[in-house]
Amino acid sequence: MNETLCLNAKFSTTKRLLKTKPDCEYNENDKFCSLLFLPENKVRLAEGGLRTHGYFKHSNKNKPLISIVTIVYNGEMHLEQTILSVLKQSYDNVEYIVIDGGSNDNTLEIIKKYEDQIDYWVSEPDSGISDAFNKGVCCCAGQLIGLINADDYYEQGVFAKVVESYLNNSDTSEKIIYGNTNKITIDGKKEVKKSSQLSWCLSVPFSHCSSFLTSSYYKKHGLFNEQFKIAMDVDVLMRGLKSTHYIELPDFIATQRDGGISDKNRLQGYKEYRNVAKSYFGVVLSYLGYIVKLAVFYKNKVF
Repeated sequence: MNETLCLNAKFSTTKRLLKTKPDCEYNENDKFCSLLFLPENKVRLAEGGLRTHGYFKHSNKNKPLISIVTIVYNGEMHLEQTILSVLKQSYDNVEYIVIDGGSNDNTLEIIKKYEDQIDYWVSEPDSGISDAFNKGVCCCAGQLIGLINADDYYEQGVFAKVVESYLNNSDTSEKIIYGNTNKITIDGKKEVKKSSQLSWCLSVPFSHCSSFLTSSYYKKHGLFNEQFKIAMDVDVLMRGLKSTHYIELPDFIATQRDGGISDKNRLQGYKEYRNVAKSYFGVVLSYLGYIVKLAVFYKNKVF
């Protein structure tokens, strides 16, 4: 393998670059094929990043590649904080994919500001959150994949902890590593996002922004279901309940802001979550979780 290049020692994504493309292996049982670049699109506004200049990333046995995906649409308010939370990680084998849905604010200017540190970015209309997630995951070359939306950000030093846990749990390639989540309320207060095992009856007891899935998990269980507008992440995270090694970390992985689509459409979200949970836990437990969530919803008057 060619010698690794460091373009800028300040950033997590510019330290272990290669001029050789990684293999996009595809097995007949895989649910999808990985890509280095998205197919040509007539409505594409722009694309760029390190890959478009011939720089790529590879996974090594003791230095697995972490792929991070951010999807965004008109996210100028917080996007830069999200990007910097990835670029300032101490772990040095990180690739960053940004999928923009064709923003018409200053989002594209912010992405271009950091395009020498972003591996691949594209700006084009999509059909919703699931479609954007799927584009991003398909473009990941890493063994571990994390999703962080443009309203949220990673805590510092967490990638190194995730990789350590990954390497210390080598019993299976199909893993979900997750930790705790802070949340910022609409009025700006930072709180711990509480969860319990009862959450499995309706949702999952952790946030997607604080979880990392192995690429083999996606290959086996598939991408996001575009029929779901809110519960697409819960559906993906529950698919592997019978075969996946779920690894819980004690650390806070990410901070998540209130005000996203699931917060604005709580009741619709709960219905979707119940439909997902019904597939895995049956009618009784899924309705029990649904009733509990509704009770909390109305008690707190979260509209």
